[in-house]
Amino acid sequence: MSSSDIFIGETIGTAILILLGAGVVAAVVLKASKARNAGWLAITFGWGFAVLTAVYISAPLSGAHLNPAVTLGIAIKDNDWSNVPTYFAGQLLGAMIGAALAWVAYYGQFHAHLTDREIVGPGTQSTKAVEAREAQAGPVLGVFSTGPEIRNVAMNLATEIIGTFVLVLAVLTQGLNDNGNGLGTLGALITALVVVAIGLSLGGPTGYAINPARDLGPRIVHALLPLPNKGGSDWGYAWIPVVGPLIGGAIAAGLYKLAFV
Repeated sequence: MSSSDIFIGETIGTAILILLGAGVVAAVVLKASKARNAGWLAITFGWGFAVLTAVYISAPLSGAHLNPAVTLGIAIKDNDWSNVPTYFAGQLLGAMIGAALAWVAYYGQFHAHLTDREIVGPGTQSTKAVEAREAQAGPVLGVFSTGPEIRNVAMNLATEIIGTFVLVLAVLTQGLNDNGNGLGTLGALITALVVVAIGLSLGGPTGYAINPARDLGPRIVHALLPLPNKGGSDWGYAWIPVVGPLIGGAIAAGLYKLAFV
């Protein structure tokens, strides 16, 4: 695979991943959406199908890493770091594009959610109105990036490490194509189901980023978008869904080399 193929494949694939993944969250949490309150099952299966779709689209070009933690794991496994920066760049750009497209698709719902008359009407400077605005802004950030239910650095970091460890170990052990440089056809389905399993079993504490680009790229877009009353982007937490998955991916690759090679 050429560097241009890798960059294009990862950009397109990660954009599709985030468009569909952020899209299902937006469908569930935003006002004026037909799928509002569909629940956690809808979100976990939506993300799983997003992975499946993105992998099938991008695999012929780049091997469909779509995740810096996966790229890191494969680089450690193969001891080949030559294309890592290209993968990372495509993944981050694609994640930002996907988040922007999700915003376009749900533009009306974002504004309906954040400009409710009870929140931004007369008297919005009252304590009650400020609290209401904050309550509405939380789900909006959740469309773009993850956040913990209990804010504790050690616990949140451990959850992201463990979830990503499971994902990357699954990719390395049964999801690679014959060349060993990305996901094959069967690997796409296996990995999608693994993502669903992680969401159902390990997603409760932090929202299971398990992908640095998936969290960082959309968080940047959230910070830049002209959304009214959107609240902050929670940059104090943002390093955890970046560092945790990278650690988890590295540990998975180390175990793979120790136990499976």
